[in-house]
Amino acid sequence: MESKSKLKKEILPFSLILIASVFRLIPHPPNFTPLTAIALFGGATFENRILAIFVPFFAMLISDAIIGFHSTMWAVYISFGLIALVGGAYLRKQNKFKNILIATLASSFSFYLITNFAVWLTSGMYPHTIAGLIQCYIFGLPFYRTTTLELFGISIVGDLVFTLSLFGAYRLAEKMLPSTLTKY
Repeated sequence: MESKSKLKKEILPFSLILIASVFRLIPHPPNFTPLTAIALFGGATFENRILAIFVPFFAMLISDAIIGFHSTMWAVYISFGLIALVGGAYLRKQNKFKNILIATLASSFSFYLITNFAVWLTSGMYPHTIAGLIQCYIFGLPFYRTTTLELFGISIVGDLVFTLSLFGAYRLAEKMLPSTLTKY
């Protein structure tokens, strides 16, 4: 019985995160990545908070080592750490569709705010004034959307697609695992 519990609580989420991480390495539209989904899902599914943050960080670190690092990576990692905490606090006990949708949209928006704030703070491209910060957020919008999905923003669409896919795959596997495991 304990092996079923461990499988569902640790191995299954880890496996799904690993699979989702691969999508970051294959060709994809700019900013259409599974990172927000991985952080939310990790936070929601791992009972151990350290594991909930470490597994998504590790997945990002591996893919960043392949893709490359940049000067505001610290802000990206802070963002995803906070997103993992949101997943743990908000979705662990109530991961209904509405809550997943709200958490995903809030996470996507907070990532945009935090990472663009880091660009404003450290890049030297904008004056360190309120007007400079606003300008940074406005100039950051093209990175948040593309011409084909202007209204929705490709980052938000990617976050929603991957988050709903991870939570959906987990629910499906949860339903299938007990019957599969009892056969063996």
